[in-house]
This record gives sequence, structure tokens and C-alpha cells, in this order.
Amino acid sequence: MKSNTLFRMISGCAIALALYANTAVLSVTHAAPYSIEKLPDTTVYNDFVVGPGKYQVEAKLGETKTVNLTVTNRLGKDKTFQIQTEDFKGSRDIEKTVVLMDGERGPYSLKDYLRIASTTFTIGNAERVTIPVTIQVPSDAQPGGLYGSVVVSTITTPAEQTSGQSTGVSPVVTRIGSLVFIRVAGDVTEDLVLKDFSLRNGAHVVGSSPVEFQLLYENNGSVHENPSGFIHIKNMLGSEVADIEVEPWFVLPDSLRLREVSWNNPFLFGRYVATAEIQKGYDNKTDSASVVFWVIPWKVIALIFVVIIVIVALIRFIASKIHISLKK
Repeated sequence: MKSNTLFRMISGCAIALALYANTAVLSVTHAAPYSIEKLPDTTVYNDFVVGPGKYQVEAKLGETKTVNLTVTNRLGKDKTFQIQTEDFKGSRDIEKTVVLMDGERGPYSLKDYLRIASTTFTIGNAERVTIPVTIQVPSDAQPGGLYGSVVVSTITTPAEQTSGQSTGVSPVVTRIGSLVFIRVAGDVTEDLVLKDFSLRNGAHVVGSSPVEFQLLYENNGSVHENPSGFIHIKNMLGSEVADIEVEPWFVLPDSLRLREVSWNNPFLFGRYVATAEIQKGYDNKTDSASVVFWVIPWKVIALIFVVIIVIVALIRFIASKIHISLKK
């Protein structure tokens, strides 16, 4: 009897442990693939925020990397979002920074190597979700750049569609993308060329501050580059009056990229020389170019001229009155 009782107790403990273990496994299996946090600022801005706007990752062939994507709901209501992946490429149109491929495969395709923990989710106002994005670089990938984007869009629910139809308003879908830049280690081609350094619209004379500079780069390589540097400005006496930092920006392969830099100084007059010293970002190579320009504040000069004319006219008027009174 005692042995049977002991056997039943051991069997019961084993079953309980097994049930607990299965429950634990199930809870891990069904755990949400993302985390949600409540934010203290509950202000309604009627928008949502995706961050960061850009990832830059270096990876080896066959390596896996993970980055985190955040989405913040500031729409003032619960909202369902959808995540998709798209390729993008550079452009030779300086008005376009990047071109989303809208489902097509790009020349440096990355979208098939992106794995997202969850493609749809719902969060309330003033809530932020953090979703892991896994980047799996295949072992047979080409060294160089791979470029894709993680695009977050709103999903209109059936109830919202019904409400929109009843009021005669078409549903609006908002899409925000986060760009992913991958640099795959290996033998790559780096060929970044400074095509132009000038004032905006090729001007050589400006009337007032700010002075707008522009740098035009062409990338003929197989990987994106991040040039950066300074613009040094000297006045007509040869003294350096400004040292403007040009923060890093990206130039994709097979593209032209225009970077504008503004110099704001309210007290400018005369001849100036601006020299750009830009580091290409590889092999310690630096581009140098200069432009000469004049700052002639036409409005100030015209105002001074008008004031002088008024003063001269006033002096002549007073002098004529004095002359008349002396005759009397």
C-alpha cells in the first residue's frame, strides 16, 4: 500500500511538472514578437512617427544582423498598421533623393533579406511599438551595397471604411519608410566625384544673407558613400570669417546627389572666397573646390541713397529759406 501511494504521488508530481512545462513552452511560443510601451505625452498630433529614418549596417557574407524599428501612434485613437519591405535606388534627378521600387526588384536588392517579427499590429494613442527587423545576408551575395526600406502604413478597418463612405470621404493611406543601407564586406568599387561647387543657381552676386551653397556629387561605385567636411570662407582682406560644417550625407551608387548648405550672417558686404574641403569617406581622399562671390546689399544701398537725397534736398530747402530771409 505504501509503495502504491508513493507511486501515485510521484506520478502526480511528474504530470504536474509536465503540464507546467507545456504551459511555459506555450507561453513562450505565443509571446508577442514585439513590445509596446505607453508614453507620457498623450497629445494628439494626428500623425504617427517611424524611427529611425535610416539604418546603416556593415555585414559579412552569411552574417545575420538585427535592428529595431519603432512606430509611435499620435492619431488620437487605436490604429492598425502594416509593415512591408521595398527596394530603393538612387537617382540621377537631383530633385529625387531616392526612388522606391514599388514592388519591383532594385539593382541592389535587399527586400528578400529582410525578416520582420510582425507585419501587422494595433496600438492605441500615445503608444510606441518596437519591432525587431532581421537582416540575413546570404553567403553568395555580391560585396558592396544592398538597399531596401521598411515601409509602415495605416490600415483602414471595415468600420472606418463604412464611416468614410457614409460621409462621402475616401480613406487616406499614409506610408512612412525607414531606409536600410547594408555594406557587404569584400572587394568593392568606390568612385565618388565632386561635379560642382557653387552658389545656388550659379549666382556670383547676392543681395543679402543667407548665402546658399550647393555641392553636387556623382557616385559611380558599387557602394554608397557618406562625404562630409567644411566650407571655409574668407573676406576681401584674406581673413577667414566663417568655417561651416558640412555634416555627412549619403550618395547611392549610380546616382547624383545635391547637398545645399546655408551661411547666415546679417553683416555681409564685398568680395568673398568660399573653399569646400570634403572628405569622400574612403582612402583618406579629399575633394577641394573654390568659388568667388560678391555680397552687395542692394536694398540697403538704395535706402542709403534715398536718405542722402532727402538730406541734400532738406539742406537745400533750409538754405533757400535762409537766403530769402537774408534778402528781406
